[in-house]
Formats: sequence, C-alpha cells, structure tokens
Amino acid sequence: MTVVRLLRAAAAVEALSLLVLLTNLATVHADAIASLMGPVHGCAYLFVIIAAFRLPGLTRAGRLSSLVPGIGGLLVLRVSGFSRTRNPG
Repeated sequence: MTVVRLLRAAAAVEALSLLVLLTNLATVHADAIASLMGPVHGCAYLFVIIAAFRLPGLTRAGRLSSLVPGIGGLLVLRVSGFSRTRNPG
C-alpha cells in the first residue's frame, strides 16, 4: 500500500470515529462506545499526522493541516490534490 492509500484510510477512520463520538455524546452517551471509539480516533489521528509527514512533495501547509483534530486527514488529502478518482501510482 502506498502512503496515499494509507492516508485515505486513516482519514476516513478519523472522520468516522469523530462522527460516532459526537453522535454518542449528543444522544445516549454510552460509556462503552466512548471507551471503544476514543482510542480508535486517537490512533487514527496520530497515524494521519505520521502519514502526512511521510508523504513526499506535501507542502508545509499540508503537513500542518494534518494537526487539525477530526478532519486533518481530509484536509491533507484536499491540500495535496489527491482525490478519490486520481490514482496515486
């Protein structure tokens, strides 16, 4: 797998886990969901940061955008110009 594919996967997990955490907070506030999704979100967030700093040719702004919690991975993909239809090679 290339760094871009791994970044896409981590960005999706990061955004989805944040959505689950916020939905849980707004509705039932189940401790089990928070206990499971919290570490998943944290690991995805760290993975996005590491992948962004390893992505060749990414600008400084792109790398710094990876530090935005929750949507950093999606921002990196947008800033880097990698869309879903583009083949990273």
